[in-house]
Amino acid sequence: MTTPATDRATLVYDGDCPFCSAFVKRLRIEAALGPLTLINARDGGEIVDDLRRRGYDLDEGMVLVLGDRRFHGDEALHRLALMSTPYGWFNRANAWLFSNRTLSRLCYPLLRAGRNAVLRLLGRSRISDSHPH
Repeated sequence: MTTPATDRATLVYDGDCPFCSAFVKRLRIEAALGPLTLINARDGGEIVDDLRRRGYDLDEGMVLVLGDRRFHGDEALHRLALMSTPYGWFNRANAWLFSNRTLSRLCYPLLRAGRNAVLRLLGRSRISDSHPH
């Protein structure tokens, strides 16, 4: 089995989640990493299929793909915080909070619960419901 081309950094996230979408729009890591390819998990595609085959639950968290490495959920958020630029209040706050591995691990379940609650309130399905395996 071959892996989809991932020469660049790729972030697979839930494009229907207003929090996730706002996060990826404000995130600035290009200075540290180069261009970041954003993929809405709900659109499917080769990388999304590959992540599912590898056992990643995209309803449980975003996935950051860096070369042949994959970081899921709180680990993805932590890695992104370490690579973000210091420009703008959002990136400084993100780096302050999530560059600490322990804080990232503790906060991520709360963020995910908030995401799930907002999706329910908005009447939006989970990713796995919109694109079953």
